[in-house]
Amino acid sequence: QVQLVESGGGLVQAGGSLRLSCAASGSIFSFNEMGWYRQAPGMPRDVAARELVATITSGSDTNYAESVKGRFTISGDNTKNTFYLQMNSLKPEDTDIYYCNALITTDVYGSTWYGWGQGTQVTVSS
Repeated sequence: QVQLVESGGGLVQAGGSLRLSCAASGSIFSFNEMGWYRQAPGMPRDVAARELVATITSGSDTNYAESVKGRFTISGDNTKNTFYLQMNSLKPEDTDIYYCNALITTDVYGSTWYGWGQGTQVTVSS
């Protein structure tokens, strides 16, 4: 199986930057699509309630929420099985728990795995 582990969250002042990382381990043949989502603390841990922040495909096509366009950048490093979310010009309204997810091909037969990391807290003070 596959495990996703986020890191890089923390407390930052408005206007500052953070870089989130999502490291994948386990049976990884190739990445199909990776994404970052966020959810307000205290909300029920319902995947459906998570807000899309950014996604990237294996072909490097990216998609961003309107609220983060021009400020956030999603990228990946296949050599490290890790993908990132660079967050610049952070605002207090970016305060949330950030989750990574991925759709991964796990073997040469095309088996896939889809799942989530445990989340990392991002707090932006005004």
